[in-house]
Amino acid sequence: MRRGVLASQPLAVGVLVYGMAFGLLAREAQISLSEALLMSGLVYSGSAQLVAVSAMSNGQIPTGAAAMAIVGTILLLNARYLLYGAALRPWLGGLPAWQAYPTLGVLGDGNWMLSMKAQSEGENDAGFVFGSGFAMFIPWLGGTWIGSAARALIKNPGLLALDFLLVAFSVAMCVGMFKGRSDLKIVVSAAIAAVLADRFLIPGSAILCAGLAGAVVSWFTFQEPEAR
Repeated sequence: MRRGVLASQPLAVGVLVYGMAFGLLAREAQISLSEALLMSGLVYSGSAQLVAVSAMSNGQIPTGAAAMAIVGTILLLNARYLLYGAALRPWLGGLPAWQAYPTLGVLGDGNWMLSMKAQSEGENDAGFVFGSGFAMFIPWLGGTWIGSAARALIKNPGLLALDFLLVAFSVAMCVGMFKGRSDLKIVVSAAIAAVLADRFLIPGSAILCAGLAGAVVSWFTFQEPEAR
């Protein structure tokens, strides 16, 4: 756990700022501090939360079909955790439930990447996964609280362009996970889908369409590594 906490510190600072951005945007959409904290604790996904907040602007709480569309979008955006969990099965599969599920509860993009990198370098203690996740979960909640509480001091949060943090974080992840030329078709297809969705569909749909396009192209172009 200590190794995980230490390894995650460079990313924890970014998570704090990212959480502040969400807190500001949530308050701008007239979502209360307690509601923003509850959302950050239960959903715990910056991309999904920003999409949801964009649909709850002007203090209007969606109902009926609109609410179900937001729930469906969040589930689709977080569907990547199915793959994250499968990749962590060799580590967490043998643990008792009281250890495995809290570890998965604080799992995020950043600490998953750190954990997989550490595993490839010889790390075999599942405590690393929990330590790195917990060290990012707390700054996420803290950032949400700071951003939401500071909304009264910032008259126009849009001028700070803090919502660009989502783009910056996604680009950083893409660079870290890029394996070579074979990944270019996935990146390009996702980029094209995002541009088209941003131009012709509802706000917030670009993230969803890009993820689906990249997943579909990856599915059809994946090749099993050669047996060694």
